[in-house]
Amino acid sequence: MPEPLVLHEYAQSGNCYKIRLTAALLGLPLERREYDILKGETRTPAFLSAVNANGRIPVLQVGDRFLPESNAASFYLADGTRLIPADPFDRADMLRWMFWEQYNHEPNVATLRFWLAFVGEDKLTQQQREQLPAKRSAGEAALRLMDEHLERRDWFVGDTISLADIALYAYTHVAEDGGLRLAAYPAVQAWLARVVAQPGYVPIDG
Repeated sequence: MPEPLVLHEYAQSGNCYKIRLTAALLGLPLERREYDILKGETRTPAFLSAVNANGRIPVLQVGDRFLPESNAASFYLADGTRLIPADPFDRADMLRWMFWEQYNHEPNVATLRFWLAFVGEDKLTQQQREQLPAKRSAGEAALRLMDEHLERRDWFVGDTISLADIALYAYTHVAEDGGLRLAAYPAVQAWLARVVAQPGYVPIDG
């Protein structure tokens, strides 16, 4: 009997959504447990001792084991499925895009969304306000690179959807919440529509 899967999450987080979307596309049942990060619910002694000592979500619980980091958890769910390319080079290229998402894309696109849509610009620290132009410029550069890549292909790797697409979709499709204009990236917009058309797709607020 498969071990039960529990997602410890903040539903509006794109990182948490990656795991939910991966599970939905694969038809995997997933129990969800919500934490309000704005109220510090992932910093309590109970959470730190039982779920993740790093005090962050998402965390995928597999039976009595806990797996933090969104892309690692998505990979666990998708291992051996159609969402991971069989070709070794394509599989490595998928991982390349997933690493790039966490290093170049998420720190800018996701941070802008969180600061502006959830914290509020008027509540940002002086240091955060000073970082806004650089975050915006880096976010635009990430979207531009994605758009140029997608001008020549339907998916980031190979000829079908993979975890690379899921990882990048999660925060890209809500990038306008952070003040970025998706209309400037037509190839990205067409790709977003292809993801939505996938059987089993669920929205971030679903």
